[in-house]
Amino acid sequence: MAGLTKDTPHPVEIKLHQQSKILDITFSDGKTFHYTCEFLRVHSPSAEVSGHTPGQEVLQTGKRLVNIRKIEPVGHYAIQLNFSDGHNTGLYSWDLLYKYGLNQDTMWQRYLQRLQEAGASRDPASRPPTPNHSCK
Repeated sequence: MAGLTKDTPHPVEIKLHQQSKILDITFSDGKTFHYTCEFLRVHSPSAEVSGHTPGQEVLQTGKRLVNIRKIEPVGHYAIQLNFSDGHNTGLYSWDLLYKYGLNQDTMWQRYLQRLQEAGASRDPASRPPTPNHSCK
């Protein structure tokens, strides 16, 4: 299982900054990564986002404002993130988070490219204005 290898650095500090929507993780090898909540949400390892096999990924849109509401430990190898949009099914193992940290820039640029190709947006869908029903 991911995150269980003896060589995988493990977190020594996990700190959520809810106002800035940044999750900082410092690993046992001294590396610290700063993940936006949006990045972690759109790259969720859940089947709902990643699919069951390569090529089944579901492009996540409208997640610019998403935040993390709760972080739950899963054994000694992962965390489960509960996002403000209700998503909470991905398990983020230590090796996955470490890999994300090392490859974050490339992953983010690829995500932005996929959004552009799909004509989609990071912004939540705007709601149509509520009609003004005035009676005369």
